[in-house]
Amino acid sequence: MKINQAEFVTSVASADKFLKTDKPIIAVAGKSNVGKSSLINMLANRKKLAKTSVTPGRTRLINYFDFGEFMLADLPGYGFAKVSKEEKKKWGALLESFLSTQKIVLLLSLVDIRHDPTADDKMMINYLYHYQVPFALVATKADKLGKTKIKPRIKEIATDLRVGFADVTASSAETGYGKDDILRIIEQAISVDSLEE
Repeated sequence: MKINQAEFVTSVASADKFLKTDKPIIAVAGKSNVGKSSLINMLANRKKLAKTSVTPGRTRLINYFDFGEFMLADLPGYGFAKVSKEEKKKWGALLESFLSTQKIVLLLSLVDIRHDPTADDKMMINYLYHYQVPFALVATKADKLGKTKIKPRIKEIATDLRVGFADVTASSAETGYGKDDILRIIEQAISVDSLEE
């Protein structure tokens, strides 16, 4: 799969504003500062399509991007400590509503390869199983580890999240590592979806 165009479409803050589209939806989720925006920019071959921030918890809305063959939805980062309980509740409700009502053909669930998955990461995986959302795990920031450490870390993350070793893809937005694998996973999800229609 080759991405030739990618454009920002809109941001929404509530369920009644969810984008209605005929295109398959690929969603991106993960805790604050895990590298969602960097991953989106890497897939789009654009440096500043999704705004990256040093400050965690910046994505408070669902941001939609048109990638030609599919629509990509960037979900609000979860697990950021410095937001109020009220705000967390609002994000939680928005996320749950999105997962339970949108026809998502694939959700890329991001975890930082350097750290063990958090309780929030585990809760997200449970959500995905509960709502039967097809997902793939992406272990970001692989460039921060030595090459020989990547496979052992993937095994640990897979074990921790109770998924298969093959279900975790290491990636680095810095070097482009894993990009082709992720695009292949997206392409498969879209073709499976078109067969089911």
